[in-house]
Amino acid sequence: MVPSNSPVPTPADFPSIVNELFQRGITVRNWVSGDAGCSDRTLIPTAIAFDASGLDQPTVTRTHIYIFRNKGSFDRLRASVDDCARSYVTDPAGYENIAQSPFVVAAQGPWGPKFKAAMSDALTAAAGNGG
Repeated sequence: MVPSNSPVPTPADFPSIVNELFQRGITVRNWVSGDAGCSDRTLIPTAIAFDASGLDQPTVTRTHIYIFRNKGSFDRLRASVDDCARSYVTDPAGYENIAQSPFVVAAQGPWGPKFKAAMSDALTAAAGNGG
């Protein structure tokens, strides 16, 4: 039994998310803070764009992560990420996204299944208590 005064894991910051991705075989390069991929002023401060590759992902994919302050912000703004992605996704049929409060990752896909699973696992680990 876990003592009731044990700390609850809080969501990770971006360097810790990158570490989770790296541990699962995904390389992250060329990150830019404030790059939401669109002009949504609410999403810009939450966003970081980066190039991701590894595992069975045959090409580097420009990926956006939106890091929300808490679950309430995540719930309120989640649909805005999909609206924003319409401005940078070139093939809607290949749109990839993973939402794990308080994070959303979005990119043009398709992604390889191992890459997508590793991305999902990393976000789940980084999310802690979900904010």
